[in-house]
Amino acid sequence: MTDAIVQCPMCRKAVAWIAANRYKPFCSERCQLIDLGEWASGNRSIPTDADHDEVTASDLDQD
Repeated sequence: MTDAIVQCPMCRKAVAWIAANRYKPFCSERCQLIDLGEWASGNRSIPTDADHDEVTASDLDQD
């Protein structure tokens, strides 16, 4: 099986997806910390859906 090659989310450099790469999917600690800073400052977020934000597991079990 060949190792997967992905692009670093920050700099787009090719990165081998292997156990030895402790920063995967990033190419380096620098890119990893830049990304963390973006999340911490609020510049990155996961999109939400206001119609479904308050759905709980019990809501899904109702038929």
